[in-house]
Amino acid sequence: MFTGIVTAIGEVVEAERKGPSLKRLAIACPYEAEGIAIGASIACAGVCLTVTALKPRTDGAAGCIFQVEAAAETLAKTVVGDWQPGTAINLERSLKVGEELGGHLVTGHVDGVARILKIDQIAPDPDEPWGATARFHIRAPEQLKRFIAVKGSICLDGTSLTVNTVDDDVFTVLLIPHSLSVTTWGERREGDPIHLEVDLMARYAARLAEARPQG
Repeated sequence: MFTGIVTAIGEVVEAERKGPSLKRLAIACPYEAEGIAIGASIACAGVCLTVTALKPRTDGAAGCIFQVEAAAETLAKTVVGDWQPGTAINLERSLKVGEELGGHLVTGHVDGVARILKIDQIAPDPDEPWGATARFHIRAPEQLKRFIAVKGSICLDGTSLTVNTVDDDVFTVLLIPHSLSVTTWGERREGDPIHLEVDLMARYAARLAEARPQG
């Protein structure tokens, strides 16, 4: 379980296909190896992946390299299959009992791939030093649009965000300067694919509504 609060940016340093239904990835990150157990879960751009091996970084930077494997379901529902060395990804360690829940409850089970349609750069106030914000217009997969509501929570590439507007299958979110600087969102461009996980409450509310006519 995660919160959608990104704690680091990792970089894919190795990517190897092991047949049509398995891909092995090595990801360099600033997390110390001593704090990661084999079998631990790490959200990689919103995708919950299991650590299968650890090794030191070779670039002299702090942290470690962790290895994960993506199987058929993950490869079918995400863009993990397209990741290559140099791909930057948002990272979050799994939530521990007693820690602050800063975003919303996120499972790391991606529902589908959305796409950025447009990015509005909002110029900063000349009297404020922290830079511009950006509004992202995003198209959701048709089957997921019913789960997206104004002021509701949504997880995009592992980032917990609040939905600002909804127009059929297109919705907007606003990224503040801090979020743009500590996640991969600052590098996003129009046309980019984005992992989307709908809010748990929306998922269960929809299921209950479907079951009601059945008694």
